Amino acid sequence: MTAKLTQWTGIVMIVACLTGCRAPSRLHLEKMIIRDVRQQTVEKADSFLKLRPVTVTDFRCERSAGGPHDFYSEGDYWWPDPENPDGPYIQRDGQSNPGNFSDHRHAMIRLNEITATLTSAWLLTGDPRYAAGVSDHLYAWFVNPQTLMKPHMLYAQAIKGRFTGRSIGLIDAYHLVEVAHSVKRLSEKGAVPAEILTPVIKWFSDFLEWMTTHEYGIKEMNAENNHGTCWVVTAAAFAALTGNHAVTGMCTDRFKNILLPSQMADNGSFPREIQRTKPYGYSLFNMDAFANAATLLSSPGNDLWRYSNAEGKSLSKGMEFIYRYITNKKEWPYAKDIYIWEEWPVRHSSLLFAALAFRNKAYIKTYLSLPSSPVHPEVIRNLPVSHPIIWLNFRKKGKQ
Repeated sequence: MTAKLTQWTGIVMIVACLTGCRAPSRLHLEKMIIRDVRQQTVEKADSFLKLRPVTVTDFRCERSAGGPHDFYSEGDYWWPDPENPDGPYIQRDGQSNPGNFSDHRHAMIRLNEITATLTSAWLLTGDPRYAAGVSDHLYAWFVNPQTLMKPHMLYAQAIKGRFTGRSIGLIDAYHLVEVAHSVKRLSEKGAVPAEILTPVIKWFSDFLEWMTTHEYGIKEMNAENNHGTCWVVTAAAFAALTGNHAVTGMCTDRFKNILLPSQMADNGSFPREIQRTKPYGYSLFNMDAFANAATLLSSPGNDLWRYSNAEGKSLSKGMEFIYRYITNKKEWPYAKDIYIWEEWPVRHSSLLFAALAFRNKAYIKTYLSLPSSPVHPEVIRNLPVSHPIIWLNFRKKGKQ
């Protein structure tokens, strides 16, 4: 079905016309963001210039079935069985086991934070030191044969005594979305040397091939909850970097015809996420993923932000639903999360991207009022898209 303005967007336009006020321009909203984050971003980038690259080869878990270059992680909600301590792990949904191996995941999150922050500082200042710093980390992760990660996740989210790896482990690669987007932004201005850019693009192309053909990737693609959404975001980011238009088209089709109709209820909520033990956090997480996908996949002739299917399901409806509980969490009508309830909300990408798409100043004000640098590891893990500067429409390199 062709895209159409949703009822909510139409009401906003009518009110604007009646009051004689126009919606703020995207440039105006972007300047609000830049003013807020500029100093902190540059200061963090300066500190990151001093950090050496850390990759998967810096850590080794004896339980991994893979080699030193293979990413390895263990299922978060799996614990030793008190009745059989040496036997297979058992599940406790929503309760992360701090004893599980997560060093590779933390290293990838670190890569995301360093790469996106340095790229943001480069976009803000044009200082070549920041782009050079990104290249150092890209070389270590994706080029150097001594330290690189192999382009797959065969051994992610393993479970002791049960699986050496699982399809849902692919969600760990979600933290490469901003890495890929940072490379794209830098490469558009020739800020990454060809001897690094070429193998980096090949690495992401190989990973994209793996996640679209291997049984783990296919199973994750078909997941009916946030995992399926995150698959689309990850594939879309990698496809944008590598120029894979076929995957971009497939992701767009899945967004319209599979994700939106199968995951969203008529009121804009996500029933599968609400059924979990952390319904609030998972609802925020999935709304962010939908927003990330729409931002990566939308084009002038195909605006997913204003797309509405035959049942009236749309991103504006999803934002309407979750926004009231971002601004007033006390009114959340479902169960409280069993873990990290107090830590939410933070600066969610759905607020950022919806504000820019709909030119909604209230969303930006809410976004900027929320914590910008969460410290809880579970919050950080569930916020893989968190660097606004790399997503803005910088028209030229240098200061804005």
